[in-house]
Amino acid sequence: MIYKIRAILDVKKDVIRDVLIDSSNTLEDLHTIITNAFGFNGQEMASFYRTDDEWNQGEEIPLFDMSDAGESFSMQSCILGETLIKNGEKLIYVYDFMSMWTFFVELSGTDIKTENDLPSVTFSFGDVPETAPEKEFVADSLEDVFGLESDDFENFDSFENIDDYDF
Repeated sequence: MIYKIRAILDVKKDVIRDVLIDSSNTLEDLHTIITNAFGFNGQEMASFYRTDDEWNQGEEIPLFDMSDAGESFSMQSCILGETLIKNGEKLIYVYDFMSMWTFFVELSGTDIKTENDLPSVTFSFGDVPETAPEKEFVADSLEDVFGLESDDFENFDSFENIDDYDF
């Protein structure tokens, strides 16, 4: 089966690539076609992440098996047809953890007919910026379950002579 996959680079101006790839290919093959389609050399670490319909990041699928015994899964062991089963299923793809190029990847169509020149890029829109955008990681506000928001910790004078305490 042929998969049509849309990859959207997470930047201000739209940068989109549609690719055709056989469902029997691996996520590693998808990694290669995405990096080539967006003009990257493909030599940096990368991971896919399972996600829900709202793009909430889930389980990581790394480029390489990082377990000691080599029994964990990786892109090489994940077949597309077993990972993306129905139209609309999504993955988040992060390339180059130093730059954090982030892509939204979605299975946008399937076809039974066969193609000879797969994988291939069928649609290209927008230019990749020179540098990745800054990612802002903001933690959710935490409840003050211990009542620590008061100014009780402003005066640490009682610790002036630290030698008096047994540690």
